Amino acid sequence: MTKVSFQLYSARNFPPLSEIFKLLGKLGYNEVEGFGGIYGPMDTDAVKALKADLDANGLTMATGHFGLDQLENETGRMLDIARTLGMDAVYCPYVMPDDRPKDAEGWTAFGARLEKAGKPFRDAGFDFGWHNHDFEFVALADGSLPHDRIFEGGPSLSWEMDVAWVVRGGADPAKFIDAYKDRITSAHIKDIAPAGENIEEGGWADVGHGVMDWPAIWNALKATNARHFVVEHDNPSDITRCATRSIQSIQSF
Repeated sequence: MTKVSFQLYSARNFPPLSEIFKLLGKLGYNEVEGFGGIYGPMDTDAVKALKADLDANGLTMATGHFGLDQLENETGRMLDIARTLGMDAVYCPYVMPDDRPKDAEGWTAFGARLEKAGKPFRDAGFDFGWHNHDFEFVALADGSLPHDRIFEGGPSLSWEMDVAWVVRGGADPAKFIDAYKDRITSAHIKDIAPAGENIEEGGWADVGHGVMDWPAIWNALKATNARHFVVEHDNPSDITRCATRSIQSIQSF
């Protein structure tokens, strides 16, 4: 059976983490995915304590998100954190609107910047890549997509595909799963609510309770190089409901 992970960003409004770990372990999750706001401020002892808490609940932090500033300016410390927590893949998750390139050349250069930022992590044995949102699928003036330009500039970059954000960007996920199947090493598994529903949750839905054809998408992703399948909901109102219904849906695929 495929191991199922949970992006801890989904639980950011439901502290403490120790209770989230207990919930996820009981529900049958095997992994979690961290983000820089959790472990970035921690000292060495706190990171070790986090690892011990994960171990106690049968979980591993197999993947992690690190901000570009952390990757570039705190490289050694981020490497130590990734090693201590037992990660095997590191992803850069976002670039702020004001920092986004405006043209194809700029996005290609951004991909090269990611390639350079990831080299110390690849050299240390980690998989390294980019995690998308929707803006990468909005066509530039020359008709190309930032997504394609990023990977053109970063030939060694892996892709953590956030399928629901691809859909929100107006693109066909099946097309990109096929085109990038060798680069996809992780995938975010989340759902989109029907139009006009779940407004208070940003229009997102628990996996299997939205409009996306997840059984078909799941099968397509299983034919890629994806090793990690990460449940996410950007703004759930009930974390127990979200975590429970999402893994139940995945177990039915």
